[in-house]
Amino acid sequence: MNGKIDHLEKLREKAQLGGGEKRIKSQHDKGKLTARERIQLLVDEGSFEEIDMFVKHRSNDFGLDKQKYIGDGVVTGFAKINERPVAVFSQDFTVFGGSLSETHAEKICKIMDIAMKVGIPVIGLNDSGGARIQEGVVSLGGYADIFLRNTLASGVIPQISAVLGPCAGGAVYSPAITDFIFMVNNTSHMFVTGPNVVKTVTHEEVTFEDLGGAETHSTKSGVAHFANESEIEVLQNIRKLMDYLPLNWKDKSPEKDFDFSKETTEPKLDQIIPENPNKPYDMHDVINLLVDDAEFLEVHKNYAENILVGFARIGGMAVGIVANQPAVLAGVLDINSSIKGARFVRFCDAFNIPLLVLEDVPGFLPGTEQEWGGIIKNGAKLLFAFSEATVPKVTVITRKAYGGAYDVMNSKHIRGDFNFAWPSAEIAVMGPKGAVEIIFKKDIESAEDPEKMLDQRLSEYIEKFTNPYIAAERGFIDDVIKPSETKQKLINAFQLLKTKVDSNPKKKHSNIPL
Repeated sequence: MNGKIDHLEKLREKAQLGGGEKRIKSQHDKGKLTARERIQLLVDEGSFEEIDMFVKHRSNDFGLDKQKYIGDGVVTGFAKINERPVAVFSQDFTVFGGSLSETHAEKICKIMDIAMKVGIPVIGLNDSGGARIQEGVVSLGGYADIFLRNTLASGVIPQISAVLGPCAGGAVYSPAITDFIFMVNNTSHMFVTGPNVVKTVTHEEVTFEDLGGAETHSTKSGVAHFANESEIEVLQNIRKLMDYLPLNWKDKSPEKDFDFSKETTEPKLDQIIPENPNKPYDMHDVINLLVDDAEFLEVHKNYAENILVGFARIGGMAVGIVANQPAVLAGVLDINSSIKGARFVRFCDAFNIPLLVLEDVPGFLPGTEQEWGGIIKNGAKLLFAFSEATVPKVTVITRKAYGGAYDVMNSKHIRGDFNFAWPSAEIAVMGPKGAVEIIFKKDIESAEDPEKMLDQRLSEYIEKFTNPYIAAERGFIDDVIKPSETKQKLINAFQLLKTKVDSNPKKKHSNIPL
């Protein structure tokens, strides 16, 4: 028996080395960690239980029969993050460049199947050259097997992808289906076709970084939700994100202890809105004063910055925040911000995470670029997402709520549970000047002094309409509150809504305007 145990130990040691010391050194020289080092940093110490350590590929073509590595380029198993269970796979670039073979795919599919059965998140650490060319259609089939599982798991268990090296061709679609994508500046790349193919087809010269780097995907395409400076930072932030997420769609996010007897009044909020309604302010300042410990995990931070989305806690409860950002494009809604907001709202609704909406929106961005780009259908995505959501939904209008954007941003009319407004709120069909120029066009044109008449009518309109009280009279606003008392109102609202039950009509699935 001792000899057999010794043999087992040797096989385990061999598996730990992946593609060997030389390739591990090459990985380190690139500033990258190995597959196993990544797992060790991601999960709770000593919690990782590996499965399929001894799997080898089955291909014998093109000399592969002489190159069989234990584990076949991916480490799979189960572990805990902050004492909560997760499934993890980590691709090993030291073995065939992390390329995906039939057995490599089977290992990933196995942990995904188990994760679905037991209801726990899947975290994929991607570092792969793509499909293993020597295996042909078999490796392509392996990708499709993973894509199907990604799709079926969507909305059932959280799926998180970290792209920690190359991710090209069909390989990009698995992360794209998952809920969140993390990338590392200068070492992560995602693209359907690489720079050489782009040059051949379109004659464009572009670098790997410009085509599919972390900065490109976190600022221009919106493919990446988080871009970090190092792999260690990525792994730490995945741990932070997991803190806000439930294990599955039937679960609730973990709550933190909160002292409900402590003072929650924030006098600084009473001074945050400028007297001039056209002067910007930073909505981050509002968020930091409302959430517990000023901790806000922002998602898509550098993409469509005119809207903010992310996770925080209010009264110990995890909430998803969607907020217009008046410091960027006056907080206007456009194509990218609508898509960004809609995707986030749908994630929160799928996983029982309550929504807080902070509203200061002058409307939708006008122009041919927006119209031709489909602002109508893309703006409708955000409207659809809020309307469909059945989780607790609370809105605070801090300043402007104009036109259709008022409806879209979780208004009472689309099942907002509690809708509050600050005294500075302006709820109207459009901005005062534009409204007056339309309503009183004849009066202004026929007046002896058109400018004076415009100013007079403008003052009358502002006094009558650019305030929250008409909406409050109708019950469209549940309460007009002092900014300084907002946090307590939110704590009370979300505590009350813990037992909320709402539903949508029975159907196979909805048809969101894509």
